Amino acid sequence: MAMKREAFREPFHLSMLFNDTRYRARTIQVIAFILLVLAAAWLVDNTIHNLAALGKNFSFGFLWNTAGYDISPHAIAYSSTSTHAHAALVGLLNTLIVAAMACVTATVLGVLAGVLRLSNNWIVARLMTVYVESFRNVPALLWIVVVAAIMSEAMPTPSAFRGEHPTASMVLWGSVAVTNRGIYLPVPDFSRSLGAFGELDLNYTAILGTLALSLFAYRRLVRHAQRVQAVSGQRPATWWKSFCIFALPMIALLYALGFHLEYPALKGLNFTGGLLLRNSFIALWIGLSVYSGAFIAENVRSGILAISRGQTEAAHALGLSPRHTMRLVILPQALRIIVPPLISQFLDITKNTSLGLAVGYMDLRSTLGGITINQTGRELEAMLLMMLIYVSISLVISGFMNVYNSRVRLQER
Repeated sequence: MAMKREAFREPFHLSMLFNDTRYRARTIQVIAFILLVLAAAWLVDNTIHNLAALGKNFSFGFLWNTAGYDISPHAIAYSSTSTHAHAALVGLLNTLIVAAMACVTATVLGVLAGVLRLSNNWIVARLMTVYVESFRNVPALLWIVVVAAIMSEAMPTPSAFRGEHPTASMVLWGSVAVTNRGIYLPVPDFSRSLGAFGELDLNYTAILGTLALSLFAYRRLVRHAQRVQAVSGQRPATWWKSFCIFALPMIALLYALGFHLEYPALKGLNFTGGLLLRNSFIALWIGLSVYSGAFIAENVRSGILAISRGQTEAAHALGLSPRHTMRLVILPQALRIIVPPLISQFLDITKNTSLGLAVGYMDLRSTLGGITINQTGRELEAMLLMMLIYVSISLVISGFMNVYNSRVRLQER
């Protein structure tokens, strides 16, 4: 039978690339790819010729020239004598820091608002509805500007904390000062520091390494408990072991490093010491959090409503309280619906950090895409590099979240 099919098989000819369904799809894809490459090559060649006509060449050598401007805040050592590449790295770190913090706070706020919007308490549900409908229908830039205006105009000046009868006082047992210049917080310090290796602080590296080892040990502990449960039907208590795994190594390391807190103190016209969260950072962080939190709340609400009501009734029949029902039954199943749109919200938060330019936050857009372009005139190279960085960040976020999504989705037999 196989030899008979071979005998009647039509010999290949060029017309089959379009007439035969076995080859047509790949032929169209190859042609589309070739046209795309040719279009990209034409654009690059045309751009190079236009730059040459203007007396410019396409080069990234400007990155190694002296930046000549200051950046505040900066997570790593930086000065005005650093290079434009160093300035871009500082701006990138500022972008990643505010994006990570906004993603966390927006997720927490969104989950709380989404769950409370389904509350049986009419007042709580309506308040969450007002929050969602108000914040998601106003541009994020306006919320950022509003928070910046509140911090600058409504907060007391540092001089208000001075004198025998000050009009303002520090909060949280005298450790935090909220002023119109920013919020001063206690900052960790070490009396027996390990020093630094280039730009790498060995103290925080040791802390992160200890935390990573604790997480590894905790995962091994959980897997062991699962194996015991699968064999015996009873899960061994792991809470005290988990506490020891995380607490004891970290406490021992912090004690060895001489960990203590450096508190801000009013000296002269301003506070010194501690960590300063500038108004621009706070405005961008809070503005993006409350704006994106409203969208995440709707994602959470829709995910919960997609779960059959029979799940809730079955949990109640087993004696679970509404809180445990939501945490142990409903939310784990709703994650498969919540996570995909949550990825888009994280990407939007990361890209919207560029709005920090409106309030003076020195992120990647303000450094590489702003001052560097004005000083060097390399707008094409800087914009292409900035686009590549944003694309890389987005792909990394999507990759991690897709891995998480594959772990929480329902496993069907």
